[in-house]
Amino acid sequence: MRCPYCHVDNDRVLDTRSAEGGYTVRRKRVCNSCQRRFSTAETIEKLGVRVVKSDQTREPLDREKIRRGIERACSKRPIPSSTIERVVQDIEADIYANYESEVTSTQVGDIVMRHLAILDEVAYIRFASVYREFDDAQDFVRAISAIMGPKVATSG
Repeated sequence: MRCPYCHVDNDRVLDTRSAEGGYTVRRKRVCNSCQRRFSTAETIEKLGVRVVKSDQTREPLDREKIRRGIERACSKRPIPSSTIERVVQDIEADIYANYESEVTSTQVGDIVMRHLAILDEVAYIRFASVYREFDDAQDFVRAISAIMGPKVATSG
């Protein structure tokens, strides 16, 4: 591993810890040349599931894109970042468990919505409004009815 400060490839590992539920290994290192400390993260290299978009183009599954969408949906909600990370891991695990090489963007969106419906109803509605491209208030009513079920019919 090259030192990010002096760029010499001569370091030693001071500490190794599991992170992100065992999906990442974090290592604290010290450069033997300049004596500065730095950290590295090692993740599992996964077989590339590709996302088939609506225009039939394909791109690699991007966990950061999923995380950004969930973070936007959860903004100003009482949801800790550790919970968001766990949900992203669960979504990613769900995709890798059920799709071998390709998954459609629609399927990814549906998986995200399923996890958000369990996590937070407001985040679910926010995500659904963008993902399903809501045009009017009736679209919101339908989405709320989908997660609230009989509660909507009995209120009001």
